[in-house]
Amino acid sequence: MTKQELNKFKDTLEKKQAELLRVIVNREGIEIEKSPDALDEVQQAGERELAIRNLDRDSALLRNVRAALERFKDNSYGTCLHCEEEISLKRLQAVPWAAYCITCQEISDRNQAMGQESFDDLLVTA
Repeated sequence: MTKQELNKFKDTLEKKQAELLRVIVNREGIEIEKSPDALDEVQQAGERELAIRNLDRDSALLRNVRAALERFKDNSYGTCLHCEEEISLKRLQAVPWAAYCITCQEISDRNQAMGQESFDDLLVTA
């Protein structure tokens, strides 16, 4: 990967990080409000649940983006954390925070779907 491509990915990741930080700070949707109407309370609870799921998703994405930016510091960006092969340029263009090549990602996803540990779980416990 060329220096210019690396700089482009780093710039993209930094912009995504800034965007996610702005979104995560806004937590208005998770406040609990009492309403005299039970139907309104049910609707607000549903909206609150959706806001919490979105916050969880955005927080996980922010962790992935930050981890990718950290990989720039040790020159491991673009290298699969599992098999240590180069992640394809096409994959990085689609998912700049990708930690695994497509093959290892599929294995990790399949393991997770079957209730087994994913590579990420193994990295945390290592």
